[in-house]
Amino acid sequence: MNNVYKLLITVIITTTFGFSQTTYVPDDNFEQALIDLGYDDTLDDYVLTANISGVTSLDVSEKEISDLTGIEGFTALTTLNCDNNELTSLDLTSNSNLTYLYCRENQLVNLDVDNISTLDQLHCHDNQLTSIDLTSNVALTFLTCQNNQLTTLDLSSNTALTLLYCGNNQLTSLNVNSN
Repeated sequence: MNNVYKLLITVIITTTFGFSQTTYVPDDNFEQALIDLGYDDTLDDYVLTANISGVTSLDVSEKEISDLTGIEGFTALTTLNCDNNELTSLDLTSNSNLTYLYCRENQLVNLDVDNISTLDQLHCHDNQLTSIDLTSNVALTFLTCQNNQLTTLDLSSNTALTLLYCGNNQLTSLNVNSN
């Protein structure tokens, strides 16, 4: 009888903790987009981490999303398109495999892409960014950041940069000495 109880407890613990790790997704529009894409099935602020951790490309553009909390669960993500939403802040520091980022036409005042050395293309134009730190994005070849409120732009670490669109900002300093 003692072995039966041990087995039952092991099964309960494994089922409860081993197979049900979830990622918190508080924005209903973001979670609904994940449901529409087949990564989730219930609008309950959570998605199974196993369903999203291997996803390499995600397009959640034009979904009226204001918060991408939960994007950190997409650990294999290489391409993210979150254009035309209502985002004011975007932290992608946990998405270290990101290569292409499209976050155009939001209301971003904060964009954190620090430590993403694989980032090749960044399209962040038509936002409200006043600054952006791209010093760790050494693979960056393509940057569109026009129509923001940038006052400085230091691209000295981005030696691979071949295309830059940065018009309609408030730039008083632009460092492209290494490009």
